[in-house]
Amino acid sequence: MDYAKMRAIAEDLSAYAERLEGSWSVEIGPSGPFLAMMCPSKRHEGTVRRIRNQLNDQLSATHPGYICENGPEIEHPSIGRMRRPDAVVIPEAVLDEEGLTVDATQVLAVIEIVSPSNPNNDYGEKLSEYPAMGIGHYLIVDPRTGTIEVHSEPCRDRYARKDPYIFGDAVPFGPWTVETADFRRYGKPGPGNDKR
Repeated sequence: MDYAKMRAIAEDLSAYAERLEGSWSVEIGPSGPFLAMMCPSKRHEGTVRRIRNQLNDQLSATHPGYICENGPEIEHPSIGRMRRPDAVVIPEAVLDEEGLTVDATQVLAVIEIVSPSNPNNDYGEKLSEYPAMGIGHYLIVDPRTGTIEVHSEPCRDRYARKDPYIFGDAVPFGPWTVETADFRRYGKPGPGNDKR
């Protein structure tokens, strides 16, 4: 199926999702468009917020006019993909444009927080799709294990570089640094239990 048809189906699914209870996202993956219920945990959302706030504090110095935000889908029609990362680094001006998606060529970085229910999505499909979209930096935060991967140097459908970290590290992410001392693992009660 060509991308224009998949995009039309995705738009119909988005309109349908607006009538449903709960929060839903529409993405276009290897099998085509799909509708997924979004029910991220508080710890998932807390991690997204911490990263977003830290990057926004640094972006004004490194990339004026860019922000780290969660919400917009990104798409790359030539590879037939549309994804909704947990957070993206994009020009702030694109949020005032018409439409539902951001062109992937405008995305500097993506952040994904691994969910307990579907970890393979972030480590599998998206790990090949984001470099194919030309996105320079991909941060995977895994609260299941307390680990972090920074992927960079996109080359076709893979990243040439992968740097591993653990919760508690100061993580270099492109020209930015993400402090992870306050990140929480799933199922762990609080500070002191999150370092490994």
